[in-house]
Amino acid sequence: MKKSRRWAALGLVAVMSLGLLAGCGGNEGSDEGGGAERDTITVATMAEPPTLSHVEHNATAGYYVNLLNFTGLMRLGDDLEPVPDLAESYEAVSDTEWVFKLRQDVKFHDGTDMTAEDVKASLDYAKNFPEVSLYNDNIQSVEVVDEYTVKITTPTPSPVLLFNLTQHANAVVPKKLIDEGHDFNTDPVGTGPYKFVSWTRGDQLEFEAFEDYYLGEPAIKHIIWKIIPEGSSRTIALEAGEVDLVIEVESMDVDRIKGNDALATVEYYPTSVTWVMLNNEIAPMDNQAFRHAINSAIDKESVVTVALNGLGAPALAQMPTNIPGVTEENADEYDVEQAKAYLQESGIDPSTVTFSIICSDDTKKRAGEVVQANLKEIGIECTLESMDLATYLSATAEGNFVAAIGGYGMSDTISYFNGVFHSKSINASNKSRLNNPEVDALIDEASQTIDKEQREALTTECAALLNELCSQAPLYQTLSLRAFNADLQGVTVNANGDLRIEDISWK
Repeated sequence: MKKSRRWAALGLVAVMSLGLLAGCGGNEGSDEGGGAERDTITVATMAEPPTLSHVEHNATAGYYVNLLNFTGLMRLGDDLEPVPDLAESYEAVSDTEWVFKLRQDVKFHDGTDMTAEDVKASLDYAKNFPEVSLYNDNIQSVEVVDEYTVKITTPTPSPVLLFNLTQHANAVVPKKLIDEGHDFNTDPVGTGPYKFVSWTRGDQLEFEAFEDYYLGEPAIKHIIWKIIPEGSSRTIALEAGEVDLVIEVESMDVDRIKGNDALATVEYYPTSVTWVMLNNEIAPMDNQAFRHAINSAIDKESVVTVALNGLGAPALAQMPTNIPGVTEENADEYDVEQAKAYLQESGIDPSTVTFSIICSDDTKKRAGEVVQANLKEIGIECTLESMDLATYLSATAEGNFVAAIGGYGMSDTISYFNGVFHSKSINASNKSRLNNPEVDALIDEASQTIDKEQREALTTECAALLNELCSQAPLYQTLSLRAFNADLQGVTVNANGDLRIEDISWK
């Protein structure tokens, strides 16, 4: 594999703004109304959110919806740096103490005012949910200083606190509702730009603009969030005007979408990797040499071609190449003979091995077909198992699988490591169930290191070790797109995939 090609592809990130402004098009508007009269947007997405709650999941599909209903003290900017949101300002008063001054104009969807008591209650509440513990385990205590000031204390110096406060899990919700045992899945009351209206399971969700949103009522008053699992069906719906924006664009349809003057796109490399997750607790995936054999046998260039229609970059490292601390040291190249040598080293007869690879969508299934063919070349037989996203998330979190194709996105290196590789995230986002004390120690040390250069040296050391352990087989980083009606303006997306519909309007 040519490294220059991979790095050249990902180098596009450096020359594109992380917040990409949509191009204009030639559409004059539909018969439903033109210009300012249009106040509804229909969004098509591949996967139904597992829950509307902000604390009961760690899934991308849930996060996208959470952005509509909830906000927190901080948010990710276009450059992926945390910036104040519900916080008006903040100050690190010591290595372990942070003081946040709150906005005084924030209302919840139930009409009540947000105060410091709500912030404390929300951050304390989030600590009760293991799915999101990696975002708040560095919060030791939250103290109400006055009505609009809180102090957060961390047990050790924490360079990732501000980033963690941008996460959906740490959104601020009413203390009164928490105390009453409110179900935020059926009624997601927050401070976000949109209020929840209804959810027709398997079909769509509806939201309406929050008039008292502290940054101003959104221009688009109504959102219909359509669940369309099949990629080409999303494209057809966009072309027909049945939907206005597609979250996950089918890679096979990109050329025809770009050739349609009535449509526009934005594209970016997300800070995520898709891989074959290997359950390190189950034989034969508990054998490191066997995992290397699988990894070395996969032609990742072919995976990108078949699964993504070339719209991506092959992945060698266990982490994204566009976050700090990446290295390909100890990573496997595509080498069938080396794969056979690893098999020999493992002591495992491939003819005795059969397992299934879980795939939760069409893209993963196409990738799985390449993996399946590659593994057959070294004598390993496997099957592909289709599974809906909710079942897939449950099965992989609980460890009820041998192999599955999945991914994880996070724009902060330490948070990425904590989520994917730290043993504390087993039964949550550590799907390979890696449990390595040396990895945990390196992550913990980096998590407490304030000096940026020292912290990056630790994460690079950890990344090299992770490549050596090969807990999973990296496949690719996608070139992600959003496609939409060209009469929409203000469509931006950052490398975390954040789409702020409150900033979008019709021309």
